[in-house]
Amino acid sequence: MRTFDYSKLQNCTLDTEILGFISKIREYKGRQELFVHQKKDKLDKLVEIAKIQSTESSNKIEGIVTTELRIKQLVTDKTTPRNRDEKEIMGYRDILNIIHENFEYIPISSNYILQLHKYLYQYASPDFGGKFKNVQNYIVATMPDGSSRTLFTPLTPVETPEAVQELCETFNRAMDLGEIEPLLLIANFIKDFLCIHPFNDGNGRMSRLLTTLLLYRSGFVVCKYISLEKKIEKTKDTYYDVLEASSENWNENTNDNTPFVKYLLGIILSAYRDFEERLKLIDEKLSATETIEKVIKNRIGKFTKSDIQEECPALARQTIEKAIKGLCDTGKIEKKGSGRTTYYVCKDL
Repeated sequence: MRTFDYSKLQNCTLDTEILGFISKIREYKGRQELFVHQKKDKLDKLVEIAKIQSTESSNKIEGIVTTELRIKQLVTDKTTPRNRDEKEIMGYRDILNIIHENFEYIPISSNYILQLHKYLYQYASPDFGGKFKNVQNYIVATMPDGSSRTLFTPLTPVETPEAVQELCETFNRAMDLGEIEPLLLIANFIKDFLCIHPFNDGNGRMSRLLTTLLLYRSGFVVCKYISLEKKIEKTKDTYYDVLEASSENWNENTNDNTPFVKYLLGIILSAYRDFEERLKLIDEKLSATETIEKVIKNRIGKFTKSDIQEECPALARQTIEKAIKGLCDTGKIEKKGSGRTTYYVCKDL
């Protein structure tokens, strides 16, 4: 049977890539704490955008979708859900808000994980919300020809409650001792949680919510301003690849979590870099058009108005639309497609 003992991580030799990730993240973390203290009044827009993106992307990874407008309305509490997908989106939004506002009061325990899972389904009202799985589940990949392949077999329903409790206990012991890098503990906890796959449904979304909670509790609050879920969605194929690679022989306690650890640390580091870039744009005294030109110069390939709004949170949507129209009129960018499929490409900046 699978066992959990994170004290073993203390004796592991870390390769230079992991050490580099940790060093850079901590460097960015220190600067972010200073930025947040000095520029608190400028960060509200970043928080708003991150909440919308996190809620949309984490659900989208699992095939739970609605329109861009509906997502914004649901997250900002300006509408009520119309269907099952939107009810689950609302549940995710509520948990994200709870974590943002109360992370220091949410212990890492089996009971609290169950409670968060119950909130995830509070609007959809399935009978499994807040309960561990009662049927065996499998991690399955759909192949290009339509066939399916089992990538991994998680623990059985009988093994699950004890495994989640043991996982939380070994994590908390290691954190309390303070001898192992918290970022390593967090990445290993999330990977093991996904391998247990403790619920009938909602395991992926719960893993991403728990990632945010664990990072917050360790002082890494970048996910308040930059959506980690959005970054995971954009690299979904890699995400599934590293999950598969890290799960081999997991049930026999001989797997290697390194691929997943590197992936998650890379996502966190990328978020810190984005945070600083967006703060620089907020601080620079440029016109809307100059700001957007600067953003476009650093992009490769096509982009949308939403992409620009994400990187320029201080600019209103109407201001962005006016500036983009001006750049189109002067021939600096070119509009492609129409309606919801509209995008732009750079011509000469």
